[in-house]
Amino acid sequence: MSYDPTFHLATNPVHLGLGARVVPQETFAGSPDWYERYGVRHAADGAEGRLVSMHSFDESWTSWEMHPHGEELVVCTDGAITLHQQLGGEIRSVTLTAGRAVVNPPGVWHTADITGPATALFITAGLGTEVRPR
Repeated sequence: MSYDPTFHLATNPVHLGLGARVVPQETFAGSPDWYERYGVRHAADGAEGRLVSMHSFDESWTSWEMHPHGEELVVCTDGAITLHQQLGGEIRSVTLTAGRAVVNPPGVWHTADITGPATALFITAGLGTEVRPR
């Protein structure tokens, strides 16, 4: 019998918690209640906890999001993603291609445009995340 400890981040994100723990999560359903359950499970880690996930896109985002309690690392792993950050009244845009990364600072609203299939890895300080329509 072979042992396979692997998993796919697109379906099973992980939580990086206090004490250098890596905690696999339930299957990602993409719904707001998944994030709510995640927040409840890891509330004790506060602002130091991080959600590590991978998402594939074939269309632009329909909302903006903001993480008030920490930075978010975005790494494009395939295709291209144009990330927009709203800093004060100014929009700053950067296009990421495979292997390129950017940091969303705490409290900065961000969204993305997609022109073809793309995949990105996210390491997110998710505590208090807010979402608004684009």
